[in-house]
Amino acid sequence: MVTTLDRLGRSTQNMLDFAEALRARSAGLRVLNLGGGDVDTSTPMGSMVFTVMSALAQMELDIKRERITDSVAKRRTSGGDLGGRPQKVTDRQIQNAIRLIDGGEAAAGVLRDLGLSRSTFYRRAREISRVSS
Repeated sequence: MVTTLDRLGRSTQNMLDFAEALRARSAGLRVLNLGGGDVDTSTPMGSMVFTVMSALAQMELDIKRERITDSVAKRRTSGGDLGGRPQKVTDRQIQNAIRLIDGGEAAAGVLRDLGLSRSTFYRRAREISRVSS
């Protein structure tokens, strides 16, 4: 049982392979958004309906993917929020840490106080230096 065909597989071919595996095990498939009826992939008509619906589900998935990509591109060019986890250490804290380390403080102690890993600190420091350059 599956709610929608687009949740069943990644591509039409993937879903057809799955249907073939079901057929080999003499199992049926119920797709809830098609009225809850059984899609009998063992009959020619059921196989054709499943193939068409699989292709439509893949098209729908491709359209969703395209919309998301376009939305992210628009937000990126406008400088909008791309989501993700908020940074727990501000750029100003990174700049202060750079000054402390350049002034002779031990990097390990400064980073421990900030709660950052060494790799995250140096990545953020590079990003800040690129923006300020």
